Amino acid sequence: MASLLVPTGEIGTYAMKGEVMTENVYSVSEIVGSSAESIDDAVKTAVERASKTLHNLDWFEVNGIRGRIEDGSRVTFQVTLKVGFRLDED
Repeated sequence: MASLLVPTGEIGTYAMKGEVMTENVYSVSEIVGSSAESIDDAVKTAVERASKTLHNLDWFEVNGIRGRIEDGSRVTFQVTLKVGFRLDED
């Protein structure tokens, strides 16, 4: 089931609406991951690195994909993501 992300009134803070996560409040950060191997690796790299700083990561959304071409053939993939992490309870 798809859930809907809606603002809570605090800047950069969202809540999930739907059956799965009705009581959680999230903050959203935008990050960029890169990889010389694949788009999938760029996503994994970004999420793994974000999880070292942010806790309670629950979801991500890919907002952009781009690449860099070097020397006419070598490619680096860059992926822009929004990651959502649950705010701690009071």
